[in-house]
Amino acid sequence: MSWTRICDFDSMLPERGVCALVDGVQVAVFRTHDGGVHALGNLDPFSGAYVLSRGIVGTRKDEPTVASPLHKQVFSLVSGMCLDERQVSVPVYRVRVADGSVEVSVG
Repeated sequence: MSWTRICDFDSMLPERGVCALVDGVQVAVFRTHDGGVHALGNLDPFSGAYVLSRGIVGTRKDEPTVASPLHKQVFSLVSGMCLDERQVSVPVYRVRVADGSVEVSVG
């Protein structure tokens, strides 16, 4: 498994996402209010647009989530499952903070 550096952890604003291209895959990386980091596929399966990194970060029943900025479907940052339409999901990628840097693995 290889890790790709995305950015400095401190440069990510809480409750915001950033987009990165990792091994040809668009990845949406989020920092939650408690300092957690999560990585999902950036493609919104409902609109077909690469926009999830611009979504609204929040929680639903204590689960960290992101709402698509286009049609507002809510996805779990933990499982990638759409909480509004459970048969739909987005990929979840490994993410870590190492030496102050956010790193993602898509392999």
